[in-house]
Amino acid sequence: MTTTRQRPTLLSWIALLLPLLYMFIPLASTLQFSLQAKRGEIGFSAYSNVLALPEFVSSFNFSFWTAILTIVIGTAIIVPTCFWVTLRLPQWRQFVEFFVLISFVTPTVVLVFGLVRAHNLTGLTNTAQGVYILLLGAYITRAFPYMYRSVDAGLRAINVRVLTEAAQSLGANWFTILARVILPNIIVAVLNGAFVTFAIVITEYTIAALLSQPAFGPFMQQIGTRKVYEPSALTILSLLLTWLCVGVFQYVGRRSVGAPISGV
Repeated sequence: MTTTRQRPTLLSWIALLLPLLYMFIPLASTLQFSLQAKRGEIGFSAYSNVLALPEFVSSFNFSFWTAILTIVIGTAIIVPTCFWVTLRLPQWRQFVEFFVLISFVTPTVVLVFGLVRAHNLTGLTNTAQGVYILLLGAYITRAFPYMYRSVDAGLRAINVRVLTEAAQSLGANWFTILARVILPNIIVAVLNGAFVTFAIVITEYTIAALLSQPAFGPFMQQIGTRKVYEPSALTILSLLLTWLCVGVFQYVGRRSVGAPISGV
């Protein structure tokens, strides 16, 4: 039985083009404005001014590695939790979903002040390392809904019970099952959650500013209060850097998917 492939209708093209225009027209306007730093000329002087600032590299580097840590720790928490709920505790799924979504509906300011208040006069608020741990905790909590939804969808797409029983029959322990059987099969789902988490953390402002951290988001806000054309250039640069990092993650993920999985 052969199926005829339907051609895209005019309505479908409109439904595709309208969101694209809604997203790219402001970006094009921002790009045009950033190139007009010198009156009557089109140039990259605003970009060179931003790149010459030492805070640009240091703040982006801070947010980049913070995003990586957030992804790694969040994955280490969410993947085993989703795996165990799917395998042994399916009746707990709604409770876990509710618990994860609490961070999504909690205002960021409330989250930060709650963390500071709960850990006041402890090592988490009296030292720079402790405040950074609070920052990581807030970011991980914020990333839970995106990472959980993505990982849960990936686990629903595979037969977790059959894979687990097959690995156990070959003598694999729980760590081996997670690391060498389950994770390779849901790596695309994990990367999808990682993309969203990275994009959120890399330019996040409220949490980093309230905790007085030298992150990329507060740096962008400070430039916006002092300069005219440089904020637009910084916006374009941040988008390009974020897309570049996400593209690298995607490339690495595709190589991981295509690589053969060693035996248990």
